[in-house]
Amino acid sequence: MISEKINSMKRFFNDNNTKDVDFRIEQLKKLKKIILENEEYLMTALKRDLNKSFFESFETEIGFVIKELSYIIKKLKKWSKPKKVRTSVINFYGKSYVNYEPYGVSLVISPWNYPFQLTVSPIIGSIAAGNCTAVKVSEHSPNMSEALAKIINENFDENYLHVFQGEAGVAKELLEKKFDYIFFTGSTVVGQKVMEAASKNLTPVTLELGGKSPCIVDDTVNLSTTAKRIVWGKFINAGQTCIAPDYLFIHNNIKNQLIEEIIKTINDFYKEDPKKSQYYPSIITEKHFDRLVSLIENQEILYGGEHLRKDKYIQPTLLDSPDKNSKVMQEEIFGPILPIYGYEDIDEVIDFVKSRPKPLALYLFSKDRKLQDKVNKEISFGGGTFNDTLMHIGNIELPFGGVGDSGIGQYHGKYSFETFSHKKSVLKKSFWPDLKFRYPPYKSLWLLKKIFK
Repeated sequence: MISEKINSMKRFFNDNNTKDVDFRIEQLKKLKKIILENEEYLMTALKRDLNKSFFESFETEIGFVIKELSYIIKKLKKWSKPKKVRTSVINFYGKSYVNYEPYGVSLVISPWNYPFQLTVSPIIGSIAAGNCTAVKVSEHSPNMSEALAKIINENFDENYLHVFQGEAGVAKELLEKKFDYIFFTGSTVVGQKVMEAASKNLTPVTLELGGKSPCIVDDTVNLSTTAKRIVWGKFINAGQTCIAPDYLFIHNNIKNQLIEEIIKTINDFYKEDPKKSQYYPSIITEKHFDRLVSLIENQEILYGGEHLRKDKYIQPTLLDSPDKNSKVMQEEIFGPILPIYGYEDIDEVIDFVKSRPKPLALYLFSKDRKLQDKVNKEISFGGGTFNDTLMHIGNIELPFGGVGDSGIGQYHGKYSFETFSHKKSVLKKSFWPDLKFRYPPYKSLWLLKKIFK
């Protein structure tokens, strides 16, 4: 069935059905209309999968995608036009262009933590570029997977855009097929397997992975605002966010004060019993719950630690200076657990971060511009925000993606369109003039050297 479906998509693409820009814009408008019509249905699915409040569902998933759709619909005609570039003198009377063309049939494999946003956002890029798109949604967020399959498969030509559900075996079978582009969001371990499968067909990939994103706080900050922004960024979606702060370094001058402020903020946000809060999500599966609980065993807990397996609930938890070789500091946490360290010398923090795989995100809280420049220049990371958390992902003008172990490639806004487009170079020349010195027998090396200066 999968082979037949992919072959049908290839035939549909080869008939040039998707290349017209007006067609693409109409498909994007249709997608936006369907999302708006099913807004409550989609947010209910998120509530059932992750216990997300409707506010958080709209803020981090539905609204994010609607905004991106509106932006790309507005800009797509301009982006799609061939871009004229400078032509060198050796091609006198020639004109050079970069043309954006779709790859063909793309495969999008999406995760469970933001199962709407991280599925639909790559689809938008694939549609905008003119591709047909096969989508494998996560089996770990079954309600959203079913909702996406329903609203997409019932409204789009199955040869153009189709959602596949099922266990990991479905993704494995899809990866055995020859696609023209693969876009994967998930863990680094699985990303390696995706890249290995893609390499067999020399298929280009974008890998949006994860890693341990550091958060650094110096002693120049506003304590209250800093605490609110760290708690929000860490515990939104119960910490199940690829760019959430994974561990925290606080200057010793303010460490105890900021920890107190963080605890106060957690209580302000979720009350003293977060499991009763309508604004605090649950852990996605019991398996993921068990892994997270194992990370806090035998650790010194500053705050939190309560957990209930039947509710897939883990209280926001702060750890005091865990061993840097322990599991909680070796694995991406992906949950509501925050290791906290003090520091005296920023160079020691920088050296520590650089000794680890390059992170997907980095956060620095400081009023010191020189320190901001130093951290920005000395540490490689996918993207980040200074004096806040997560917010760089919300700027549609910024590319989003990792570096090194945290990912390959970037997307959002124009970068999504470019990611799913092949940049085809075309030089258009006149039959006149036809410079004879370029042909054998060669006689004018001096002229050639002059031209190439």
